Amino acid sequence: MKYYFAPLEGLTTYIYRNLHDRYYPGIDKYFTPFIVPAAKRNFRTRELNEILPEHNEGLNVVPQILTNNAEGFLKLATELKKMGYKEVNLNLGCPSGTVVSSGKGSGFLAEPGKLDEFLYEIFSKCEIDITIKTRIGKMDREEFPRLLDIYNKYSMKELIIHPRVREQFYQGMPDMDSFEYAVDNSINKLCYNGDIVDKNTYNTFVKKYPDIDRIMIGRGLISNPGLVNQIKSNKDIDYVKLREFHSELLSIYKEHLFGDINVLNKLKEVWFYMIDLFPECEKQYKKIKKSKHIEEYIKVVNEIFDSE
Repeated sequence: MKYYFAPLEGLTTYIYRNLHDRYYPGIDKYFTPFIVPAAKRNFRTRELNEILPEHNEGLNVVPQILTNNAEGFLKLATELKKMGYKEVNLNLGCPSGTVVSSGKGSGFLAEPGKLDEFLYEIFSKCEIDITIKTRIGKMDREEFPRLLDIYNKYSMKELIIHPRVREQFYQGMPDMDSFEYAVDNSINKLCYNGDIVDKNTYNTFVKKYPDIDRIMIGRGLISNPGLVNQIKSNKDIDYVKLREFHSELLSIYKEHLFGDINVLNKLKEVWFYMIDLFPECEKQYKKIKKSKHIEEYIKVVNEIFDSE
C-alpha cells in the first residue's frame, strides 16, 4: 500500500510536513496546499515557501494546482519542472464557496464540456506527469459517470477520488457505490480518499478493495499524525511520541509566527482534529479554544496529555 498525505490549507505546510516526516516517516507522497496560477505575478511568498526544493529535502512532494485556465496551468507546471518537480496534481475537489463560485475546484465539475477541453489542452502539452484529485460531482452523484468518461480519455498517473459531491463538503458518508463504479470502469490507476481515520476504517477499506494499492489521508493524519505508522505496525497510539511531536511543533511555530495569537490560532486548528484522540477531554478542549496566551495553552495541553 502507498500512503499519501492530503493537503489541508493552512495546516499541512512545509513546516508541518518536515516535522511529520521526522517523527513519523513512511508517507509516500505529501501534497502541497493548492497553488493558483496568476498571469500578472510571480509566486506569493507563502506559495514559494511550499515548493522551494530546500524546504522539501528528502520528501516526495507533489504541488497541487487549482485553476480552470489551461494556459495558467501549463505555465505553472513549466516553472515547477524547472524546480525539479516531475509531477503535479490538479485540484477538482475543493468545496470552498469562493473556489466553487469561480468555477474552480469541485465547481469545475459542473461544466463537463469545458472541463474536457481544459484536460485536452493540459494533457496534450504538459511535460510532467499529471494526477487528478476529484469529487464525484458538484450537486449529485449522477454526474459521476460522465465525469469518469471524460477522465478515461486521458492517461494520467493516477486518479484520486473523494466519493462525495461538493454539496456534502465533508458531511455524510462517502458514496462507496460511486467509488465501486470507478473501480469497475476507470482505465486509470485509482487512489481512494475519504474518512480513513483509524485502523478500523483502514482495515474495512482494504478488505473490501484489496486491489486498490494507494490511499490518501488528510483529516485522519492531522488527528493522529502516527496513523500510517500505526497501520503498518498494528500498534496502539504512542502518546509519548505524540506529546513530543506537539511540543516541537509549538516551538517551531513560535520561531516562524509572530505573537501568541498567531501561534495559538495555528495550534487551535490542529486541535480541532487532534482532540478526537482524547474523547474525555472536552472541558480542556474548550479551554484551548478560549486560550489567549501560550503559557495558558501549555498548561491545558499538559492536562490533556497527562490524562493518557
